[in-house]
Amino acid sequence: MNCNTCSSHACVRQVPVFRSLSDEELVIIESITESHDYKKGSQVCREGEPSEALFVVKSGLIKLTKNSKEGKQHIVRFLFPGDYFGQFALLHNKNNDVTAEIIESGVVCRMHRKDFIPLLEQNAGLAFSFLMSVSEQLHLAEESAGAMHMFEVEKRLARLLVYLYTRNLNTPAVTVQALRQSVDLPSAQKEVAAMIGTTAETLSRKLNKLEALKIIAMHKRTVNILEMEALIQIAEIRD
Repeated sequence: MNCNTCSSHACVRQVPVFRSLSDEELVIIESITESHDYKKGSQVCREGEPSEALFVVKSGLIKLTKNSKEGKQHIVRFLFPGDYFGQFALLHNKNNDVTAEIIESGVVCRMHRKDFIPLLEQNAGLAFSFLMSVSEQLHLAEESAGAMHMFEVEKRLARLLVYLYTRNLNTPAVTVQALRQSVDLPSAQKEVAAMIGTTAETLSRKLNKLEALKIIAMHKRTVNILEMEALIQIAEIRD
């Protein structure tokens, strides 16, 4: 794992929470940011270990997992370039509540607590921006948890496919007009099934159904979206 501080510039400026900062403030953030290369299968942090950094995904793909009381692993969510994690444990000076595993090799930047917290205390604009971003993540987490109980598996699957596509392109789902797009399932079907609260067998049936309707076409872990508008309608995504 090699440290590469020269890439911290691009890492910081691609994160939404820092976009409203001035160039001078961004330079300060970059000065306390370091980056590391991670290989597939390695872990950035582990559940239960002390938290001392805020992590930002510069490239690659990360899976956040959490163990239940019964010892079963639950997928919390997948992180894409521009996402960050570790903020809750960092702010409360608690242990990590998730394990971050590298699914696709990439670069992760980190800002240590001893450097980042003083910046929040000294910069009201940064503190407010960070607070709003954390609030948005909480809202999305609550919305996702509600969807697990309210929506049928087919709708949850459609939402996941639209999310994976729009998250990679940073494009609002309801504005996508292309006739054909592709997404790669970020993990094995068993893990993707767990992410939407179903079984691998049910996920396979739902994918086959969407394929039979010519909404998607499957090739191994690649999902070719043939009818994006139809998928959005199933997902019931509104502008």
